[in-house]
Amino acid sequence: MFVIAGLGNPGRKYEGTRHNCGFAAIDVLADRIGTQIRTEKCKGLIGSGVIGGQKVLLVKPQTYMNLSGECLRAVCDWYKVDPEEELIVICDDISLPPGHIRIRRKGSAGGHNGLKNIIAQLGTQNFRRVKIGVGEKPEGYDLADYVLGRFPLGERTGMLEAYDRASRAAAAMVTRSIEDVMNEFNTPKQSTQE
Repeated sequence: MFVIAGLGNPGRKYEGTRHNCGFAAIDVLADRIGTQIRTEKCKGLIGSGVIGGQKVLLVKPQTYMNLSGECLRAVCDWYKVDPEEELIVICDDISLPPGHIRIRRKGSAGGHNGLKNIIAQLGTQNFRRVKIGVGEKPEGYDLADYVLGRFPLGERTGMLEAYDRASRAAAAMVTRSIEDVMNEFNTPKQSTQE
């Protein structure tokens, strides 16, 4: 069984914010596999479904971003899931341009407090992730204000496409090798001279 978790903050106040990219992508995936994420368990909302014959749990932690690991630790323990083999986390990334996605097999938190808490709770940074670019914060902006802000109108269509790509990438990781998925979905680096 795989656990696919989208990170974000619960509540209408945070819908559509940069930090809630994981929630948005997991909602797209839930629609794709015909399930709803609404069972309250392990400090999160959970839905179950099947991808390529494999059972999957879709999870939206309800602990707020900075404590996401509390939910995922509880889910992995309850369902006896090996996070290094069967956990996929979808989250925002300020180091990627808006709408770009990057698949990673493992890695540090890179300053992302949700990932930092997951790593601390699981005791490993060896779990798969799908990162969705939200762009660097403009100079002079507070980081928290930036990630809790909404996308400008001109970026919203591109972000909807990114949520779709991220959900397809996460689903692909259930049935295919991580290398294969990285080759297909990682957005090539753009030239800085464009």
